[in-house]
Amino acid sequence: MYEKTFPNKRFKHTLEFLNKHITITSTILDLGVENPFSKIMKKEGFRVNNTTGEDLDNDQTIFQSEKTDVVTAFEIFEHLLNPYTILSEIKADKLFISVPLRLWFSPAYRSKTDMWDRHYHEFEDWQLDWLLEKTGWKIIDRQKWTNPVKKFGIRPLLRKFTPRYYIVYAEKIKI
Repeated sequence: MYEKTFPNKRFKHTLEFLNKHITITSTILDLGVENPFSKIMKKEGFRVNNTTGEDLDNDQTIFQSEKTDVVTAFEIFEHLLNPYTILSEIKADKLFISVPLRLWFSPAYRSKTDMWDRHYHEFEDWQLDWLLEKTGWKIIDRQKWTNPVKKFGIRPLLRKFTPRYYIVYAEKIKI
């Protein structure tokens, strides 16, 4: 996935955001298979387990068997058809989600060669906020950042000031 580029800015912001809200003693379930960022979290001292590639739209049993303090979903929810069910099934009290924001000048991403590398949802910030609210989560903190690219053109220019990523820290509402 990162053969030619490595999202250093996104990883830096994500790690700073995570460190701002939790300690390394927290246990983390990171949705998605092990990836460069979950390796970074482990290197930083976090206790991280990843899901194993199961289709979370159809199989949420991981949330019944895995007891953790925190669930992270970095660049995962845009790939899911049914994030509502997943958010409702999470038992942890703390949640971190980041998503690429919908860009008005670009269609939803769809790989023609990798069926897992497709975006079903291209979120706007208010859509993720509403989804969290409807599934029993209270947003504690949020950030956005841009993703400039080193190319010439209208889109690269727009990427310099149009937020591309949105990250949220939320806590489960106690009933």
